[in-house]
Amino acid sequence: MAIEQANGQLTAAQTVAQHTSAAAGQQQEKKGGDESLAPQKTRIMGRVSYLLAWFGGCVSIGTFTMGSSIVGTLNLLQACLAIAVGCFVIGIALALNGAAGYKYGIPFMVQARGAFGFAGTRFPGLVRAVPAIVWYGFQSWIGAGAINAVSATLFGFDNLVLFFVLFQFLQIGLSIFGFQGIKWLENIGSGFILVALIYMFYSVINRYGDEITTNLVNIEGTWGLPFWGATMLFLGIYSTMMLNVSDYSRELKEGSGPGLLTTLYSMSILPCTLFMGLIGLMVSGATGVSDPIQVFSSAVDNTPLLVITLLFIAFAQVTTNVLNNVVPPTYILMDVFKLKFRTSTIIVGLLAFCTFPWELVKDESAAGLQLFVQTYSAFLGPIFAVLVVDYFIVRRRKLDLDKLYDENGPYKGVNYGAVVAALAGAVVALTFSSVSWYASLLPAGLTYYLLMQYWQPCQRFRQ
Repeated sequence: MAIEQANGQLTAAQTVAQHTSAAAGQQQEKKGGDESLAPQKTRIMGRVSYLLAWFGGCVSIGTFTMGSSIVGTLNLLQACLAIAVGCFVIGIALALNGAAGYKYGIPFMVQARGAFGFAGTRFPGLVRAVPAIVWYGFQSWIGAGAINAVSATLFGFDNLVLFFVLFQFLQIGLSIFGFQGIKWLENIGSGFILVALIYMFYSVINRYGDEITTNLVNIEGTWGLPFWGATMLFLGIYSTMMLNVSDYSRELKEGSGPGLLTTLYSMSILPCTLFMGLIGLMVSGATGVSDPIQVFSSAVDNTPLLVITLLFIAFAQVTTNVLNNVVPPTYILMDVFKLKFRTSTIIVGLLAFCTFPWELVKDESAAGLQLFVQTYSAFLGPIFAVLVVDYFIVRRRKLDLDKLYDENGPYKGVNYGAVVAALAGAVVALTFSSVSWYASLLPAGLTYYLLMQYWQPCQRFRQ
């Protein structure tokens, strides 16, 4: 028996040693696409680079749609504050759940093994992957629409389906370069994105100023539950990233405290979210149109400026998709099916074709997207709570990497305590759908803590 235990311990040690050695080898000369689930030893992003990466990756047309969905509910001031509150909550949440990845260099799927078990990570993985792939397809269709509008304006050639296919394959090609490619794409594109957003914001106010004053400024709005529901809508756009933030924080160089990390996240997300959310709110409030391509085609009279604006929309979809909608499901496929990074990125890109994004961009789809965000947030919130409680309370910020990489160790199988807690939180969240993410946190976190303390099947996961 002692020999068997010793052999088991040796196997676990060899496993993590292989992962660690692979990571160290990668980092000596890390090439584009050389990504793995191994602990990250040498980080490639400094604070400024990391901030710019998040900034460039947060220009989500989904935020525009969320702005459109609150027309008639909040006035302009309330909408600004709702977005700011949502972004501040996002910053705290990202700093909390990204702490494990930042400290130990592990991705989300490895972090989740301690709470859910090796087999159990498929549950949070699936919940994270589905929204990412849906948004991937949605934003790719928007980007292709912008390119198609440029082509129709300049050359008279109009073929949206063709541009969608080409645009998607372009993103797949960029994705295979991994975090080295992401770093440079996001950092270089951030300046262009900021200037374009400011210009678009100015154009909308200049074109629709009277309608905005009448329909958005001179209304009472509300500070009640709909206000907090609006904060959750803008928060919900990023609730997916709150789950897998360790995939990114493992790339940030060490030396930043929790307060600084919260500031980095909040300040990188706030500008884009504020501009896009308010643009969506103002344009839809003034015109009733929620399709951004139609909006800016009508808001900009100067052809060169229109072309630049449309190209910005296309470029913004690339920066957002590559960072936020490709990496998470790619790592999940790597973990579940033992695939290589590049193979997984190609599969994720092909799956985005299957989301029927042309249905999601219709004017009548804004309410459906709002419901979609509320629904998946109801499941993402509880999983987030389980991971945070597991790391900060159950394990007191101390992880055993040997066990996290040992498929036959104490984390083998499924920790049903984590699954039960996540589902309990989801039930509460769905009951209060307008604030689903907020409502799910306490029930899920408390249930998980109690089950880990007192339910016998959970005890081996406490080791």
